[in-house]
Amino acid sequence: MHKTTAEAVEFVRRFRQALEQDVRAEILLMPPFTALDGIRQILRAGDPFKLGAQDLSWEEEGAYTGEISGRMLKDVGCQSVIVGHSERRRLLGETDAHVNKKLKAALQHGLAPILCVGETLEERRAGQTQDVVKEQLLRAIGDVPAERITGLAIAYEPVWAIGTGYAATVPQIEEVHAFLRAILKKERPQIADTTRILYGGSVAPENATELFGSGEVNGALVGKACLDPEGFAKICRIAS
Repeated sequence: MHKTTAEAVEFVRRFRQALEQDVRAEILLMPPFTALDGIRQILRAGDPFKLGAQDLSWEEEGAYTGEISGRMLKDVGCQSVIVGHSERRRLLGETDAHVNKKLKAALQHGLAPILCVGETLEERRAGQTQDVVKEQLLRAIGDVPAERITGLAIAYEPVWAIGTGYAATVPQIEEVHAFLRAILKKERPQIADTTRILYGGSVAPENATELFGSGEVNGALVGKACLDPEGFAKICRIAS
């Protein structure tokens, strides 16, 4: 929950200037709902970034005050959407069942879902990391036929590393990413090799080179570090 429309538009202008012209990373900007249309209006054909949203409703329309549907997101130019972010699970009570319905709504509207999974510090200390992420993943995609799952990315975001400045170590990340890939190969082999597995949790310019150097990391879900356009551009250049 950062940036008014005017601030978001200024961010895009500075971010565009800070990026190199030949940047090869695929970049999604996911501002608050109120800034989506303002950014869409200043996008250029040659921009190396696209629009996404931070959340969506599983409902199509109706008496759901404050909610935003997938159809509305497509209308303002979104191509992707985050589902199941840990903050929504922890602060707003979203369950795996809610995440499953949101993922299906995203797919129905042609929005590529970024499915977030991750354990708390207490769960990691109890040795429950794999159980937690497996359950979150399978409950999210469990009743969705593989042929309907298009453009899926999984973002492993250990809750204990989000916004704390303490990123998980590369070996810790690789262990979970490899485990998630193995689950996909067993449960959804049709999409196992094409699904991107991203890392999210205190990603910064200082650790991006090491993170992207891992063969198990296909990208990043950047949080606090992306609020600075020059710093975020540096992360994108490293990814490129």
